[in-house]
Amino acid sequence: MRAFKQTIATIGILLLSLPITFVANAESTKDTLNRANEQLEQNQQTILQKEKEQQDLNEEVKTIQETVQALDQEIASNENSLAEVETKVTEIQKLIEQKKDQIVLLQDKVYAREDMMEQRLVALQQSDRTTIVIETIVNSESIGNFFERVGAVATLLDADQKIVDQQEADIKQIEEDKKEIDQQEQLLVNKQAELELKSAELEENRLKRNQALVAMQKKYQTLSAEITLAEKEKSTIQSKITSIQDQINKEEEAAKARAVQLAKAKKEKEEAVVQQTIAPPKSTSTSTRKDNDSSSKSGKELYVSATAYSHEDTKNDVTYLGYNIKKNSNMKLIAVDPGVIPLGSKVWVEGYGVAIAGDTGGAIIGHKIDVLMPSSAKALQWGRKTVKIIILD
Repeated sequence: MRAFKQTIATIGILLLSLPITFVANAESTKDTLNRANEQLEQNQQTILQKEKEQQDLNEEVKTIQETVQALDQEIASNENSLAEVETKVTEIQKLIEQKKDQIVLLQDKVYAREDMMEQRLVALQQSDRTTIVIETIVNSESIGNFFERVGAVATLLDADQKIVDQQEADIKQIEEDKKEIDQQEQLLVNKQAELELKSAELEENRLKRNQALVAMQKKYQTLSAEITLAEKEKSTIQSKITSIQDQINKEEEAAKARAVQLAKAKKEKEEAVVQQTIAPPKSTSTSTRKDNDSSSKSGKELYVSATAYSHEDTKNDVTYLGYNIKKNSNMKLIAVDPGVIPLGSKVWVEGYGVAIAGDTGGAIIGHKIDVLMPSSAKALQWGRKTVKIIILD
């Protein structure tokens, strides 16, 4: 009777501990859900911030586009100025070439007159000019001839004067043309300097425009990548939240089922206590005891942490001892640490029944076992619990 009461008390304690475990698991899952929701909120804030930055960038893009348009206008103006300067330079170069050609012609004329004038000067040096004039007039043969000679002499003297005047005018024109060329060449130098300055401004404006466009494109690409990443993280978190909510729903369903089982077990316990009180104790050798009643078993007793699993949760369907748990999903089999529970032995497991120790596992060390269930749903209902076992053989 005492042993029976102790057993009933132990079962009651274990049954009472199960709701606490389910509540703890539910609270842990809800904490995970809360953390996921916090991450989702933070992620949403990040997305909103990035979208705000993107809007600001769009405004900045507009400003840059206006700047680019202004630079394009400036570039077009520079190009027009360059064309004008280049045209002016071409005109100046043509004018200089014309002046040079004119100087060459005048120089040739001056050179030709210089030879003729030299000869005239030599003649004048050999005979006095007045004497030549007098001799020319005196030697006239008649009055008509006299006037003819006077006219010829006057014409000759006038021609000499014109030659001298033309020579002086041409020399003066040459000097003026040279000055004009110097002025035009200086103007050409100034225009070329202006041309170089305009070219430098043009290249600088082009560089500024290209840098602005590159900076804008790079910043926009960076923001787009950050927003895409944030959206991806948001999707991941939402999937995680959905998975956690599904897990909570399953845990709540399992908790409801466990509550029904607890109520049933409590009722059975109370009925057994009442029955034990009013009925005489039964022999331990009776054949009516159930297979999972530990009072009918003899052997080494242990308490272990038992976790349920099924063939749906494993990659390998064949156990260490060669049992195919996929083909025999309803068999009673546990995975053990061979140093605690011998492989191949029969073991009674509280709430499970008699099973064969037919498998091992890397995570099963010490007083831990895995109990085989037909499906993942059944395994989830079992969960993890501390149970009493008896090694039968």
